[in-house]
Amino acid sequence: MLYRNTLALVSFFVIASATFAADTRQPNIIYVMLDDAGYNDFGAMGSQHVQTPVFDRMAAEGMRFTDHYSGSAVCAPTRCVLMTGLHTGHCRRRDNQAKANRNKTDDNGLVFLKDEDLTVAEVMQTAGYVTGGIGKWGLGNPGHAGSPDKQGFDHFLGYLDQMHAHTYYTDWLWNDGQRMETGKRYSHYFFEEDTLRFIRENKSKPFFLYLPYTLPHGKYEIPADDPASQIYQDKPWPQQVKNYAAMITRADMTVGKILDLLKELDIDDNTIVFYTSDNGPNAPFVKHLNSNAPFTGTKRSLKEGGIRAAMAVRWPGVVPAGETSDLVWGMRDLFPTACDLAGIDAPAHLDGISVLPTLKGESQTGHPHLYWEFPVRSQQAVRMGKWKGYREGTGSPLQLFDLTNDPAEKNNLAGKHPQIVQQMETIMTDSHVPSEFWPLDSGNKKGKMKR
Repeated sequence: MLYRNTLALVSFFVIASATFAADTRQPNIIYVMLDDAGYNDFGAMGSQHVQTPVFDRMAAEGMRFTDHYSGSAVCAPTRCVLMTGLHTGHCRRRDNQAKANRNKTDDNGLVFLKDEDLTVAEVMQTAGYVTGGIGKWGLGNPGHAGSPDKQGFDHFLGYLDQMHAHTYYTDWLWNDGQRMETGKRYSHYFFEEDTLRFIRENKSKPFFLYLPYTLPHGKYEIPADDPASQIYQDKPWPQQVKNYAAMITRADMTVGKILDLLKELDIDDNTIVFYTSDNGPNAPFVKHLNSNAPFTGTKRSLKEGGIRAAMAVRWPGVVPAGETSDLVWGMRDLFPTACDLAGIDAPAHLDGISVLPTLKGESQTGHPHLYWEFPVRSQQAVRMGKWKGYREGTGSPLQLFDLTNDPAEKNNLAGKHPQIVQQMETIMTDSHVPSEFWPLDSGNKKGKMKR
């Protein structure tokens, strides 16, 4: 994974690029990612229970994607995929905690980004962007090479350790490498304020703003007097479900304030906003909210419900309004897309592609396939056109599903399409680069997520 030298090449392309005229400002890029919100927890994706008027507005004023995917089925590897542009068969972090060789890890079973890893934030810095991150990092604790300040961020406010992020009424947060005392105020309020501050202070410069908000991840709590809480107080649901729904709506309200500020500052037309979630929902919310509909599987599963992620993208005057796209893409594609937006060439080693043509309403050829792996039960999955391949254990029979006619993955068609099965098994073998921390077993062994 010796990609750091690529940064020198990127610097050359930034200087040499003639993509943008000298008087043309590069667009601002804002990437909002909620934590554990399901595909069907957004109104524009079909929810009848959770109110997300801003996501719905973005879908109406921009483009809604039906076949967009998370980087992984849990938090840390998704963030690794997003930052490095590498899928989970190639990237450094493939689960929240190491499955093997824990004595070699960076911190209590955690594996962080290294100096040689190249992130989208580093390349954006080289392209002249001010880079900010606000929310949950999860790829390197203080003092490690994986901390955001060492991975391309000019500013970061939030939680570095993902376990710390489970505490919304924390005593402190990390603010540019320093502890910031919070007085146990609800952490998302700091994130909202800092988001708006960052945009105001950098309105005259191109900026890349990564917003991995912690809502609605557990611990499921939100102030009772928050406006979002009031919306659900009379619902016939358990309190935990009410809180979960309110947390999604609260994050949605923050995105609304972002859009309002962009317009106030007259930078709305020069800012592209992505709005998604990092993986599928937890099981308790399927019963009451149908959070993973129309799929099966939840967080920690490579079935569609665990990795299919809602996505709306808005850029007035560029992204066509009110369109729905079935382009098959995912978080590995942010890195090359951001490079395309900045007018520079993407590093050659990335697993992603730029989806800017689709975002501009143009036709484009998508991925020939997408690949995921997840160490719990040694899961592997491939999406190839309408086909989805899935197995638990590298030696286990592959299950094959036609997602067009069977999005819930109930009808295994492997016996009817042996050539497709063979092709997918080859993709799984070729896409997996072994990791000493996350070996895949050949059999179907039960695993347990620890962190």
